[in-house]
This record gives sequence, C-alpha cells and structure tokens, in this order.
Amino acid sequence: MIEARHLRVLRAVAATGSFSGAARELGCTQPAVSQQMKSLEASAGTRLLVRAGRETRLTQAGQILVRHATGILAGLTAAEEEVAAIVGLRAGRVRLVSFPSGSSTLVPAALAALRAAHPGTRVSLVEAEPPRSVEMLRDGDCDVALAFRYDGASGGPSEWEDLTVRPLLVDRLIGLVPQDHRLAGAGEVAMADLAEEPWIAGCPRCRTQLVDACGAAGFEPRIDFATDDCPAVVGLVAAGLGVALLPELALAPVRTEGVGRVAVAPSVSREIVALTLPDLARVPAVAATLDELTAAARR
Repeated sequence: MIEARHLRVLRAVAATGSFSGAARELGCTQPAVSQQMKSLEASAGTRLLVRAGRETRLTQAGQILVRHATGILAGLTAAEEEVAAIVGLRAGRVRLVSFPSGSSTLVPAALAALRAAHPGTRVSLVEAEPPRSVEMLRDGDCDVALAFRYDGASGGPSEWEDLTVRPLLVDRLIGLVPQDHRLAGAGEVAMADLAEEPWIAGCPRCRTQLVDACGAAGFEPRIDFATDDCPAVVGLVAAGLGVALLPELALAPVRTEGVGRVAVAPSVSREIVALTLPDLARVPAVAATLDELTAAARR
C-alpha cells in the first residue's frame, strides 16, 4: 500500500534531484530516504527512480506518481487542517433537534454561549417532539436531540439505553384555570377536583400524560380542545373554555394574563434530557453543545 509519507519523500527527491538533497529538505538522513524509496517501489511494484551520473531521475512511473502525489498531499494537508480546526472547535457543525418549549427556553441561551465561546462552530436547529426526535437521532438525521419523558411512562430507562443521556432538569406540570375560576386562588388542588372540568390538551405526548394523570385520579378527562401551541392553550383557558395541565418550561416564555396557576396533587413531572449517540459524544462540537445545554438548564 502506498503511504503518504513515502509520497512526500518521492516528491522531495524529484524536487532536489538526489537522496541527499531530499534528506536535507526533509530533515532526515540519506539512508532513511533510501529506505523509504525502496518501500515505495515495493508497494508500486516497479522502479520509480534511476541513477544518471550524480543525478537521480524519475522513471515514467515515478513521474506519474509525483504528478498525482501533489494533489493527494494537498488534499491530505487540507483534510488535516480541517480536522484540526474541528478538534480545536475553530470549526464544526452540530445538527440539533428540539421540542418547541425547549427551543424557546434552553436552546437560545445554550447556543448564544456556544457561539461566544466557539464562534467557528455552526449549529442548525429543527423542531420535533419525542419520540420522533429520538428516531431522527438514531437514523443519523441529527447529532443532538433535546427530548423528554414523563414519570412512569412506558419504556422507562431502557427507552434510551443505546444512547448517551445528559440529564438537564426535572420539569413539573402546572394546572391552569381561568382567572375567575373557583380554584384560581388555591395554592394546590387535587386532580380529582378537576374531574368535571372541560380540558384543553397540548402535544400528543402531553395529551397521553394528561389522560394517564386523570386516570390515576379516578376519572377520564373530557377534552374539548387540543393544540400543540402553548400560547393557544393559555388563550383558551383565559377565555374560560376549560382547564389545562402544562409543563412549567413551556409556560416560561408565554404571557399568562387571565389564567391562574395552581400546583396539582399528586404532582406530575417530566425529565428533560439531551441525547446523542455514544460515538458522537466524543466529537468536540457535540460535547461542547451538551455542556452548554447543561449550563443553560442550571441557569
């Protein structure tokens, strides 16, 4: 097999016209140059150099190899420089997928900090809810997935056992009632106290959790409206059209005039995590992104 180091020596011999000249240019000994040329000729299966008096000349095969070596070594040098830039976080790309409430809270702070620390690293963002976001990660369509799972949800710890899991925070769910509701001033309400209320449900996974939480309290919720849009849920509650159960993280960037917030018992929460593949976790740009998401969650 032809090696890049042998090509570098051959190019130096061609440029200087001798083994001794190549040795001076490369900073090594003449016997080392001679040995590398023997190895290269053995790999090529033909003579590449011939002696002509005090000069060393290239055979036709040697000329062809030198001509190709220039492009090969230039490409290799460029590749080495790009890899070094990625390792040093002077360059790199991370494809991030996040659920909407993560995109509006954790992601902006994390990416701003990442850009400030490593301006050469580029991050793209698309939105998807789990489990779709996790499927995208396993299919190679993203490098980091911001995801969540609810307490007691099917799958449990084994759901992500093949992935690198970076825990970020525990996000509790908050009850929302109209401002003039009889329970609006209560600090905490039992889920069973809301059994007769019409409900406004959120995203499909949150919807499933709502049904499970109500079922644990002994009733089936009457869901009058369902929307993935958190401000729309708040607006519907404020208009007196029902009550809702939403994650605290989802409420953070939303104006909640006209609604009352109440804690629910038993409490319901979801675990927010950043996921990546084990091999990707060792890529510097991915590792830096995970670190900044962790820092944003602490803040």
